[in-house]
Amino acid sequence: MMGAAPGGQCGGLLDYKTAKFALTRNRRVGLLHRLLQLGVLGYLLGWVLLVRKGYQDTDLAPRAAVVTKLKGAAVAQVGGAGRRLWDAADYARPPQGENVLFLVTNFIATAKQAQGTCPESPSVLDAMCSEDADCPMGSPVVRGNGIKTGKCMMFNTTHSTCEIYGWCPVENNTLPRKPLLAEAENFTLFIKNTVHFTKFNFSKCNTLQTNDPTYFKSCTYDPFFNPSCPVFRVRDMVEAAGETFGDLALLGGSIGVRIEWDCDLDYPATQCQPQYSFSLQDRRYNFRTASYYWDSQRRLYRNLLKLYGIRFDISVHGQAGKFSIIPAAVSFGTGIAFFGAATVFCDLVLLYLDAKADFYWKEKFEEVRMGPLRRDEV
Repeated sequence: MMGAAPGGQCGGLLDYKTAKFALTRNRRVGLLHRLLQLGVLGYLLGWVLLVRKGYQDTDLAPRAAVVTKLKGAAVAQVGGAGRRLWDAADYARPPQGENVLFLVTNFIATAKQAQGTCPESPSVLDAMCSEDADCPMGSPVVRGNGIKTGKCMMFNTTHSTCEIYGWCPVENNTLPRKPLLAEAENFTLFIKNTVHFTKFNFSKCNTLQTNDPTYFKSCTYDPFFNPSCPVFRVRDMVEAAGETFGDLALLGGSIGVRIEWDCDLDYPATQCQPQYSFSLQDRRYNFRTASYYWDSQRRLYRNLLKLYGIRFDISVHGQAGKFSIIPAAVSFGTGIAFFGAATVFCDLVLLYLDAKADFYWKEKFEEVRMGPLRRDEV
């Protein structure tokens, strides 16, 4: 085709572009460039290196083991069984505590129950009756304590209830006005926690390494004065969760104990220490338990206890970090890329948004054309 450029329409594919640097005296764009560079530098040094520690490899899933032990004693009246001493074997459930532990602070006792017939409690709606027909024989009492016998009986001078076959007398539901084990606020909870970061083969325990055999028998945790003692007073834990012991002990509740490990393994292991926090998870917590015995006539009896108390849920979280060349290289490479992005952004401002964009465009991009070679250049 006459007049066509050498190489035809595909000649542009063989062109080569090379960078051309043009120094501009544009103060606004120059200031913007320096501000972007300072921002990138601050992000790299402040956030990536200091805060996020981007030069470290991390282990975010430590293996944890928890052992707990309650200590204390109190005396309380147990229904018809008289005064009773409560120690760790009575108020701590389970006796060998782990991540979950229950401390009894209040209870309702029903002493000397035996299997037989008796009128159901008037607090059970399905047991209310006015005649025998209201108590079909063999039907269980909904949310009650036994099986209906077919009789309607006087429970007291004001209420008639169905007679049942079950543990008699029926359960007492009169709640004390004050917690019966109020002394539990001064009980102590020993929490031993060991974490192991498998990626770095590093283990640490929250107990202080000491040769003093009396240390753990005399110390009490304090976040400022004694942070290395893992012995906590119950009242302090409840107050740290935002509650008062008297209110929570009456009807029970649940408190979360969070142990947080944040270990920088580039420093000595002694600086790897846990942080404790406490939060109220729920109000009202109770369950029932019974102790059984035989009398001299070989008749089975039981003492029923409805226990109210504080449930401690212990959770362990943590992370560990240590210098590694791979994350360090990635972090620095990301910072260098951001520096390049700042330059590209300023080029876009200069070439498309500046009032002299056309002038800067012509100065930055230049097409070099080569004419036919002369004979003496061949």
